[in-house]
Amino acid sequence: MKKFTIIALSIIVASGAIAESKPFQLSLVPDVAIEDRDTDINGVSLGVWNENPSEKFQWQFGFVNGATGDSVGVQWFIFLPTIFNYAENYMGAQMAWVNYTAGEMTGLQWGWLGNYAGDLTGGQLGIVNIAKAVDGGFQWGAVNYAESANNLFQLGFVNIILDNEWFSDFPNDLATGFVFVNWTFGATR
Repeated sequence: MKKFTIIALSIIVASGAIAESKPFQLSLVPDVAIEDRDTDINGVSLGVWNENPSEKFQWQFGFVNGATGDSVGVQWFIFLPTIFNYAENYMGAQMAWVNYTAGEMTGLQWGWLGNYAGDLTGGQLGIVNIAKAVDGGFQWGAVNYAESANNLFQLGFVNIILDNEWFSDFPNDLATGFVFVNWTFGATR
């Protein structure tokens, strides 16, 4: 009887966790939507302004797309350009005029105007690309900036890696920034 009770409780808890995830979201703004803004969406989100977490994978299509918590997916435009994508921690691709990930960004940020990532593993394409820390990746744009980096390649008009051990004594601590190209490979942050 004990085993049956434990199995029954496990099924109830598991089904409750599954019930929290929904395959579709339609929203005007995060608080005017089919599903609550805290509902995990694993599927498609359409709206003017979307904001939901996604543990597995979420396609977000809107003028403004937001992802809370540790989310996975694609924030993108279909017919009209996305103005702004934002996330706490994101794995996937963000494509808009401006992309912002406060914490860890693993994947690609393609922002026509600019991109920001707290901790980037992947790439940034845009006029201005900013990352606090990079652990493997690239930045291609007019202005590329990283506070610290390990295995980063920058291509653009202004390229800055503040904590660039690769050029730490090249010659006489020349510069942390270069025109056209900059890199750091094998350095530790």
